[in-house]
Amino acid sequence: MLPTREEILRSVTFKTSRSGGKGGQNVNKVSSKVELIFDLETAVFFNEDEKALLRSRLENRLDTDGLLHIISQEDRSQLLNKEKTIVKLIELLKRSLQVQKKRKATKIPNAVIQKRLKNKAVNANRKENRKKPSID
Repeated sequence: MLPTREEILRSVTFKTSRSGGKGGQNVNKVSSKVELIFDLETAVFFNEDEKALLRSRLENRLDTDGLLHIISQEDRSQLLNKEKTIVKLIELLKRSLQVQKKRKATKIPNAVIQKRLKNKAVNANRKENRKKPSID
């Protein structure tokens, strides 16, 4: 089950730094880049099964300590970048916890098979008619 925004905010830490890119002198003065750090192991709102699922699905995004880092530096405002990192984390957790249904194998209907074979025969006949007639 996905935790509430308040629970997530209690379990994450934020780091700010100066970001590069557009912004002129603002870039040199303001720490607008925000890095959200989420520790999966200390998250009390996930049970062990959910933590194992998140660990397996997010293994490429976790560092050696098991921390998940999400960075945003698109806006000039630190507050907007902080909001974007929170939204990214919630979306990432939502996608990672979603369990896909097993696909049930179904038989191809007979009408579909017959239609495909008929189309193949029509196409073969069309190509056969393109050939020059033989003089035998």
